[in-house]
Amino acid sequence: MIATPRLWCPVAFRVRVRATRWGIASPAGSISGRGWASSSSEPVVESAKDAPDPTGTKTPVSQRELDALPISFADISRAEVAIRGGVVRTTCERSPFISELIGANVYFKNEFRQFTGSFKERGARNAILTLKKKLGGALKGVIAASAGNHAQALAYHGRSLGVPATVVMPTVAPLAKVDKCRKFGARVIIKGSHIGEAKEFAETLVASEGLEYVNGYDDPPILAGAGTIGMEMIDDVPDVDVVVVPIGGAGLIAGISCAIKTLKPDTKVIGVEPKFCASYTAALRAGKPVPAPFTPTLADGLAVPIVGAHAFEVARHYVDECVLASEKCISLAVLRLLENEKVVVEGGGAAGLAALLPGGPLDRADMKGKTIIVPLCGGNIDTTVLGRVLDRGLAADMRLVNFYATVSDRPGGIAKLAQLLSDEGASIKDIYHERAWLHTSVDQVQVKCVVELQGEEHGQRVHRALLNHGYPVNWNVQV
Repeated sequence: MIATPRLWCPVAFRVRVRATRWGIASPAGSISGRGWASSSSEPVVESAKDAPDPTGTKTPVSQRELDALPISFADISRAEVAIRGGVVRTTCERSPFISELIGANVYFKNEFRQFTGSFKERGARNAILTLKKKLGGALKGVIAASAGNHAQALAYHGRSLGVPATVVMPTVAPLAKVDKCRKFGARVIIKGSHIGEAKEFAETLVASEGLEYVNGYDDPPILAGAGTIGMEMIDDVPDVDVVVVPIGGAGLIAGISCAIKTLKPDTKVIGVEPKFCASYTAALRAGKPVPAPFTPTLADGLAVPIVGAHAFEVARHYVDECVLASEKCISLAVLRLLENEKVVVEGGGAAGLAALLPGGPLDRADMKGKTIIVPLCGGNIDTTVLGRVLDRGLAADMRLVNFYATVSDRPGGIAKLAQLLSDEGASIKDIYHERAWLHTSVDQVQVKCVVELQGEEHGQRVHRALLNHGYPVNWNVQV
C-alpha cells in the first residue's frame, strides 16, 4: 500500500515571508531563471542578490558568478512548491543521546522516512515534473542507471506521475532493490558489472528509444529538489549553527548548501565523504571533477568515483569544509543510530553522524555547544550487509574482540580458559583451534577466541586476567 504523504507544509510560505523581509522575494509573475516554472502560480523566492553574502565565511564571489551557477535559490523555491504533496515533509528531531555524547545540540533530518527510503525522491519527482512541463506529450519516458536509491525513487515517482521509467542496474545491485523497482512499475534492465557500464548502456537507450536521462546527482532539477531539505531545516531549526551533509556525487550538498547559505549565511555547511572514495576532495584539489581512487566502502551509497560537474560547481561556492570519515566511524554511526535512536540507516546515510562521533574528524572544540543538523539521507541497507556493519561497529566499540591464546591440549585445557572468560563476564561467540602450524610443545594448542564484552574498560580487565593466569595472549588482532 502506498503511504499518503503530507499534503501541505508551511515551509515555502515561511521562507517567502523571511525572504521578503530580507528583500530577496520577487513579485508574483516575475519569475525568471532557467526555464523551470513552478506547477503553481504562487510567488517564489528569487536569488540571494540583495541578501547578506551567501558564501558565509568563504571568500566572497561576485553576483555574476552566483547567477551563472546551475541552480539558484529561486529554483529550489520553485521545486518546493512543485513537489509539495508528492513527497514526505520529514521531521527534524533533536537527539538527546547523541547531543550528550558529542557535547552539542544535534538534530536529525529523517530523510530515510521517505516512501522509498531516501532523499532521492525529492530530486526525482522534481526532475520528472520539469520534463513533463518542458516536453509535454513528447516525453516518452525517463531512464537512469542506478544500483539503488535513485532507481527506486525514479521508478516510484514515474509511476505516480504517469511517466514510464526505465532503470539500468548493474549485476551487483542487491536483489531486494531490483525487486522493488519492478514492483514500482519500472522496466528494469540488468547490465554491466558496475554502475559505469550500466550508464553506458542506458545512454544507448536514450538515443535509440528517445528517452530522457535523469542523472541522480547532477541534473539541475535534482539539485533543486535536494535543496528543499535545506529550506525545511531552516524552517524547523532557525538557530542552526552547522549542517553536516554526506557527499557522494555532491548533488545533496549542492542543493542543501545553496538553500542554507541563502536563508542563513552564517550557518556553516560541512561535507563528509568516505575515506575509501573521496571524489569531492579530489575535485577540490584538481579544481574540477576528476576520477578518485575507489575502494569498496560501508557507505556504498556514497561510492561515486567522480562528482557531478553541476553539483561541484554549486557546492564549491557554498560549502565551507569537507572531511573524511573512516570505515570505523561509519560502522559506529550505524550502530549508535540503531541502539539509541531505534532506526536503521545505511552507511552513506549515517556518514554525517560518523564525522561527529568521538574520534571522528569533527570531534573538535569548535563543534562543542553548537546546534547541528545532520540529514539521515537513506535507510536502504540489505539485511545481510546490516549484520556485517553492526559487527564492525561492535568491534570498533570494543564490544567484540578477538584474541589468540596458547592453552594446554590436555583434557580440560580449553574448559579452564572458557571458565576464566565466564568469570570475567566475557561471552564467547566463536572459538577456533590450531594444532598443526605451531612452534610450541606438542601438548599445547593455539585457540582464536571471539568474545563479546561491555566495552574498552571491560576488555582491559579481561586482558589483564588472561595474562595474570599465565596465558600468552595476542590481543584484539586486526586483519
